[in-house]
Amino acid sequence: MEAKAVARFIRISPQKARLVADVVRGLEADKAITTLRFMPKKGAKLIRKIIESAVANASQSQEIDVDTLYVKKIYIDGGPTLKRIRPRAMGRANRILKRTSHITVVLDEQ
Repeated sequence: MEAKAVARFIRISPQKARLVADVVRGLEADKAITTLRFMPKKGAKLIRKIIESAVANASQSQEIDVDTLYVKKIYIDGGPTLKRIRPRAMGRANRILKRTSHITVVLDEQ
């Protein structure tokens, strides 16, 4: 049986978050959490919290054994982009795009 957790509107670009997600895809849940705990990327902390949330969701069900969970699916979709303006020389302006992500984690029993 599956357990799922979704975090929406996370302030990290999907490209940077996918680098971290590719590392933990297919790992056991406790091993994935340990791996992310020592990874020096911003996305590692965010994804670790989402995996821990999915484990907590799984523990609410009596049918699921939490010790046998693994990361079945993890995917990062792009969220809305915040558009900001940066002043430049001679009255010009450049656009800054602050990207957001929707992160979904699905855990399953082995």
